[in-house]
Amino acid sequence: MAAMRVDGTPTRTIWPLANADAVEIIDQTALPHEYRVLRLASLEEAAQAICSMQVRGAPLIGVTAAYGVALAMAQGDDDASLLTAVDRLAATRPTAVNLRWALARMRRCLLPLAPSTRAEAAWQEAARIADEDVEQCRQIGKHGLQLLSRRAGECGRLAIMTHCNAGWLATVDHGTALAPVYAAFEAGIDVHVWVSETRPRNQGLLTAWELAQHGVPHTLHADNAAGLLLARGDIDAVIVGADRIAANGDVANKIGTYLKALAAYLKALAAAAAAVPFYVAAPRSTIDFSCPSGAAIPIEERAADELRVMHGRDAAGARGQLQQLPCSEAIVNPAFDVTPAKLVNTLITERGCCPASHDGLLALYPEERHG
Repeated sequence: MAAMRVDGTPTRTIWPLANADAVEIIDQTALPHEYRVLRLASLEEAAQAICSMQVRGAPLIGVTAAYGVALAMAQGDDDASLLTAVDRLAATRPTAVNLRWALARMRRCLLPLAPSTRAEAAWQEAARIADEDVEQCRQIGKHGLQLLSRRAGECGRLAIMTHCNAGWLATVDHGTALAPVYAAFEAGIDVHVWVSETRPRNQGLLTAWELAQHGVPHTLHADNAAGLLLARGDIDAVIVGADRIAANGDVANKIGTYLKALAAYLKALAAAAAAVPFYVAAPRSTIDFSCPSGAAIPIEERAADELRVMHGRDAAGARGQLQQLPCSEAIVNPAFDVTPAKLVNTLITERGCCPASHDGLLALYPEERHG
């Protein structure tokens, strides 16, 4: 059963339909104004859901891609169809390594099999990846709770700043950065979440929506208010997710993460100022041991209209969009930035917590040590 709830009903972000070669997802482009479920019945529909951010969050992108391969096998199960499906899905989002990780796993599982057995095996493997994501996120919550409990003991409260959305909407269930927050709330810790709006896609609105569904106290703030909130001591800790963690501990996450890490670091350097720990929570599928540092992480450039056009509801409650910039305006829209490992206090994974460093990661994942 899912741990997170929508209107009190346990809900995952993606689920296969019984007796049908299709999956359903929560359309995250409709939130927070409307809760809408979409049916994905083909490879192209799965790819479009990832591209358009109807599903988003590195772990959920990976799971959706796995189900996308399963959908493709229902359309054609020969080698060419399998490899074409993997390539099509791999091209949807370049930064989140979970996508590539899930596709490589599906390829390894299916390619040695007889074509006639691939469709059923694909559904089974995709379901395993989804269930493993749920368990890994639950473990992240468990290990992160230990950190947050100690911090709450030091502060007598727990005011946590987060960025983007790394809650259950970004995974199959529980979430990454928000998993410890939910665990702390359920443990009775006095927790309040400061939610960065995260422009231009405003994923912070999704965080606020799911926190409200779970009853967790929270406050939404403008991205540019983060430095002030940190500087004046309103925040006890910052916790974010990740789209890729390099082998040296550098972290790629939603654009704006680096500025929050830097603000927390500068507060620690200020005279007589208490340090604000900066935590990053992510599962194994987000760690890229083949990537030496953040400098090697590709940064996705998204469409200029994400800045030009705003979406919302008008005074009558109708959904619509407003163009705030002319089409002639030059725009750059990088979707991610890289936070250097030295600004990250602790990485929280399903295997425990470690320093953001090559040695720290290898201590948790010794099987990745070569030579």
